[in-house]
This record gives sequence, structure tokens and C-alpha cells, in this order.
Amino acid sequence: MTTTVIAEPAAPGTTVVVSGARTRSTTVRRDAAVRQPRPQGRRHSGAPVQDALVVAGSLAAAAALAWVLCFRLLPWGNPLAYAVVAFALFLAIVAVATSATADGPLVADRLVAAVVTGGAALVGVALTSTVVFTFARGLGALRHASMFLDDMTGVGPRDALSTGGVGHAIVGSLIQIGLAVAFAVPLGLGTAVFMTEVGGRFSRVVRTVVEAMTALPSIVAGLFVYTVVIVGLGVPRSGLAASAALFVMILPIIARAADVVLRVVPSGLREASLALGAPRWRTVWHVVLPTARPGLATALILGVARGIGETSPVLLTSGAASFLVLNPTDGVMNSLPLFIYSTVRSGENTYIERGFAAASILLILVLVLFVVARLVARRPAGR
Repeated sequence: MTTTVIAEPAAPGTTVVVSGARTRSTTVRRDAAVRQPRPQGRRHSGAPVQDALVVAGSLAAAAALAWVLCFRLLPWGNPLAYAVVAFALFLAIVAVATSATADGPLVADRLVAAVVTGGAALVGVALTSTVVFTFARGLGALRHASMFLDDMTGVGPRDALSTGGVGHAIVGSLIQIGLAVAFAVPLGLGTAVFMTEVGGRFSRVVRTVVEAMTALPSIVAGLFVYTVVIVGLGVPRSGLAASAALFVMILPIIARAADVVLRVVPSGLREASLALGAPRWRTVWHVVLPTARPGLATALILGVARGIGETSPVLLTSGAASFLVLNPTDGVMNSLPLFIYSTVRSGENTYIERGFAAASILLILVLVLFVVARLVARRPAGR
């Protein structure tokens, strides 16, 4: 008769089996593993409420002390000096207050967070103030529908804001930027595909040239088109020449941004497509470009935003007109940046207000183009 004894030794997970004269030790896997408690990390701060109170108290103290320094003790009574002094005092006070309740890492973290938040707030305030100021100065002209529909034919500097408008400049800007984008998008995307997918020694040269042209001054592009197209080829100053100047400006922007986006596409997608037998051109067309479509839309937005606000290339290659021109090859054609430049520098109050209204319309136009580009680049649902 064989006797089997199962005993639990001290070591967890080990069972000793004795059968007759032979003894063997086996390790069995238990259903539930023994969970060891995780080591508790060092806490660098107290409760979140306490942290919020420290920040709020430091901000209030800095604001009060900066007001005393700027408006009572020192001759710095202006908003800019007050903001700078208050921010510097806030950094000092929050560092001292935090060091009283926490250790060094939290103090450094709190200071870095304050600097980053202050920088973001500065950018937001600058952008918001610019937009609000522009719309506030042009609000008197924006109230009239003629500002969007009419042109400036027969309108004098002292005429009422209810007469005349920037309809001709809006149409001119759309025609010029439309022609520039129509030529820049295929060439820019083709250049980006060549640099990313083809490669080689020549692609390095192309990338260097594209990066150098990204920082090309707008006046240089205008002078180049003016010298080559207008003086050299005899093409008259027109919307087509202005489109050529804008094309030179936005082509490197689109190519550089598209190159960065295409390089982010995972290489596993390309390898999977090539492994299935697809040629390289079909891989690029059906895999790489659809994957990078949102980023390519961003590249297009950057190019349009750069080109639609340029003034000097349009001034050299197109010229200003006070009437509506629909044919880009038929003489001078006005645009919104050029209209803003010519009206604000005139010195007349009504013209200056029309210029700010045109600037507001330009901001709205850029926003509309941005929204349209994002909607076009959005992936279909379920894909």
C-alpha cells in the first residue's frame, strides 16, 4: 500500500510530494499571486487645497506690492511696468511660500510652472488685445453692408462710412491666393514626397534649398518676380504677377511642413504595403498621404496664412485699384493687405477706420479658410 503525503513547506508556492521511498519537490503555480505592497513615494506637497491657497495668496500679495511700488513709490505708473513687476514679485513670493511647506523639488516645479503659465498668458493677452483692438477700431465701418459688397470707385477720403467698401479687395485677395495655392500645393507636396520617400544625395540639396527659402524676406520675392516676370518677360503688373510672388513665398512653407509631417508617418505602414506587393507610388498615394492628411492640411494653412497677409510683393507686382477686377491678367488688382496699407497711411480718420475694418475682414477670412481646410482634411467616420 502506497502512502502519499502532501505538505506545505515554509517557502510559498512549493509542494513536497512523498510517494513510497521516493521524494520529489514540485513547484505549483497558484491561482492568485501574492501581491506585494508598492513602495510609497515621497510626497512633495500637501493637500491640493493648500497648494491652491499658496498660489492664490502669492498672486494677491504680488499684485498689491507691485501696485505700491509702481503707483506710490516709483515713477512706473503704466500697465506694462506693473505687469512685469507683479510677475517678478509673484515668482519670489511663491518660491518663499512654497519652501516653507515643501522641499526643494516642489519649489523648482512651482517656479517652472509659473514661468510657463506666465509665458502662455502673455501670448494669449497679446493675441487677444490685437484682435480686440482691430475689431474695435473698425467697428464703425463693419456695421455697414456696403463695406463687404462695394468698392471704392468715386469714394473720397471724407465720404461717409456707409459708402464704398472692400469688396474688390476681398475678391482680389481670394483670386491671388487661390492661384498661388493651386500651383504651390502640388509642387510643395511633390517636393516633400521626393525628400521623404525617394531620398538620395539630390534630396539633401533640395531640403537645404527649401529650408533656406523658408526664411526668404517677402520683399526679395517681390523683387524677384518684378525683375523676372514684369521687367524681363514684359508681363504687365496684374493679379497673375502678384500670384507668382505669393507662390514663391508659400511654396517653401508648404514643402517644409509637409516634409516634417510625412517623416512622422510610421515606417511599418510603408513596409506592410510593400510586403503585400504594392509598388512604391501606390504606397505613397494610398497609404502615406491619407495617413498624413491632417498634417498636410496644417501645412496648407501655414502657407495660406503666410501668403494672404503679404503686402510688399503685391505692391511691387500688382498695384492698387479702386474698382473690381475679376481677370487676373487684366491690369492692376487690389488686395486686402494692400488696401490696409494704402488707407492707414493716408492719415484720414475715415480711411483709417476703413483700414481697420479691412484688417478685421482679413482675420475673418483667414479663420474661415482655416476651418474649411480642417473640415476637408478630417478623416471620414469609421476609418
